[in-house]
Amino acid sequence: MANINEAFPSQYLKASDLKGTQPVVTIERVGFEPVGQKREMKPVLYFVGKEKGMVLNKTNSKAIMGLVGSPETDDWGGFSIRLYAANVEFQGEMVESIRIKAAGKVAPVVVAPTNYEEEEAVPF
Repeated sequence: MANINEAFPSQYLKASDLKGTQPVVTIERVGFEPVGQKREMKPVLYFVGKEKGMVLNKTNSKAIMGLVGSPETDDWGGFSIRLYAANVEFQGEMVESIRIKAAGKVAPVVVAPTNYEEEEAVPF
């Protein structure tokens, strides 16, 4: 079997890339790049040791700003955050999206048996 998410690779991090994990990542930098079909300039968050950047939306930007204590993206480098997937409403539909929270310990989630992977094993 093949995972349909792997049939449509993305330059940027998406919720399916987390593969059910909640990795703690360290912010390397924030760049501004043309994104999407309209090539709008958007902030893109890059992490230490990871290939893919994450396009920031207003919700995640505010979450980081609150955790770091600064609206200045230059102050965010070196700060660790936890990524997780959540279902959110977007244009009237429920979609899976990446959300951000403090890097502290996470309560275990009881689901079907799985292999818990180390942070480095997350392929983004």
